[in-house]
Amino acid sequence: MIRTCVLAIGLAALPGLASAQGAQVAFGSMEQDTDAPVEVTADQLSVNQSDGTALYSGSVIIAQGDMRLAAPRVLVVYAEAAGRIERLEATGGVTLVSGEEAAEAERADYNIEAGTVVMSGNVLLTQGGNALTAERMTVNLEDGTARMSGRVRTVIQQQENAPEATE
Repeated sequence: MIRTCVLAIGLAALPGLASAQGAQVAFGSMEQDTDAPVEVTADQLSVNQSDGTALYSGSVIIAQGDMRLAAPRVLVVYAEAAGRIERLEATGGVTLVSGEEAAEAERADYNIEAGTVVMSGNVLLTQGGNALTAERMTVNLEDGTARMSGRVRTVIQQQENAPEATE
């Protein structure tokens, strides 16, 4: 997976340590309003009226409140009630940014009704100089937490070794 996102994040330490079985961590500086409008920009759009989907491709960027998701391809699945998005399926290398945290993975599934984002495949979560990796991360947007599972690895910068911020 290509790691192209350069991040400057201001958290000094992780709220908890990761274990081999899973880790509960904070994600996002505030709770996400899943009822906020969803803005999608992309190079191309293909709509399938028969199954209620829209496929966005080419530098797709999705914004909702303070959350940003970027991927080469995003399938939008609409609920039976017209005009309401049920879920988003992003593939091809995904970057998710919320507040000052950022995560990368091969895939992300955003269930708007449930208020969850499930990222899978070589997940990398960065918080300041700290990094966590796992095979899967489930983000709860209602309370701003994430659970990582699948061989979790954590790198925590000690305060005296943390890079100094520059203005």
